[in-house]
Amino acid sequence: MSSFTCLNCGVRFATAEMQREHYKTHWHRYNLKRKLAELPPVTIEEFEKRLIQQKTEDAAAQEDQSLYCKACRKVFKSKNAHDNHLDSRKHRDNLQQYLAQSSVTNGDGPPSDSQPESAMDAEVEVSVKSTRAAARAAEAAAAAEAEGEEVMMEEDGDSDEWEDVEFENPIERNDCIFCAHHSADLLENIKHMSIVHSFFIPDAEFCIDVEGLLTYLAEKVCRDYICLWCNERGRTFYSMDAVRNHMTEKGHCKMLHEGGALAEYVDFYDYSTSYPDHADGLDVDAELDAPEALDGDEYQLVLPSGNVIGHRSLLRYYKQRINPNRAVVVKKSTQKLHKVLAQYRSLGWTSTQQEAAARNARDMHVMKRQQAKLMQQVGVKANKLQKHYRPQVNF
Repeated sequence: MSSFTCLNCGVRFATAEMQREHYKTHWHRYNLKRKLAELPPVTIEEFEKRLIQQKTEDAAAQEDQSLYCKACRKVFKSKNAHDNHLDSRKHRDNLQQYLAQSSVTNGDGPPSDSQPESAMDAEVEVSVKSTRAAARAAEAAAAAEAEGEEVMMEEDGDSDEWEDVEFENPIERNDCIFCAHHSADLLENIKHMSIVHSFFIPDAEFCIDVEGLLTYLAEKVCRDYICLWCNERGRTFYSMDAVRNHMTEKGHCKMLHEGGALAEYVDFYDYSTSYPDHADGLDVDAELDAPEALDGDEYQLVLPSGNVIGHRSLLRYYKQRINPNRAVVVKKSTQKLHKVLAQYRSLGWTSTQQEAAARNARDMHVMKRQQAKLMQQVGVKANKLQKHYRPQVNF
């Protein structure tokens, strides 16, 4: 019988490795939490069943519940905001235009009062969920209708999956990215965007494909509806006019050319000419020559620049900060002192006078110490006996 078991889950293992792997599983952790809550453990089959059920519930809870109004082309994140929008006057005006366009497209003529039920049905169909459920509902409705009606629904935007249509890049027509201005050529177009919209190409001296860069920026703005400065970090736009108005009003008519956004434009720039070791005709991808041989011994290494790298075993000596310019202190000679003393003796100076001078020096030293001690006591007493001292506090 195997000796490797898990008492918490009630299972046995053939090897210790299998037991260690079991301790890392979510099943074992789940039973540990149940044991802390004084609940019985569950089997692996029951745990997998509960896991699948929880994932299904989480997916249903995280599903996007925002609503999309086709008449106004707006997205609302909550049902209350959507209901308030339905009661607005602007929505009613857009709804009348939307119904009129739908009737003209279907060939039924303008809507009349004799068809209130069809108008109400159309008003209900204007608001759809901007989620996968809306796509599934649109596909089910399209399967039940004829092929011609199916094309109509795709053109009206009943499905979230937009059809890939041919996109005309404004740069190819020499049109401005941020407005409908038309220029004679690419240079005039860049001049217009620079003067009117304050747009400039960062690091223009290193840009190797200006037209390709502008074409890519035009695709982001006019096809993908992405602000060049927000760069998918801000709000979502559903039309070219919306993203253009946003960039013009917020002053976002500029490229985000810093941080992680640099990798997005790497195909349009070449910074090899700014390298310090760049030379004419130098291949940046070529392998570099091996460095010159370094001189030294087993305790130090001399670099080509002349710097010396020492061994770590000599670290205690390298940490010493000895002044190499220090002078050797020479012991003072007493020969001059002997000459002075001999001169004093010739004038009648005796050893008794020497003892008196030494005694006077000791007395002066004692007096200085006593004076310093007295001054310290006076200073401490003066600090302690301040009557008008107030601590500098904040209350």
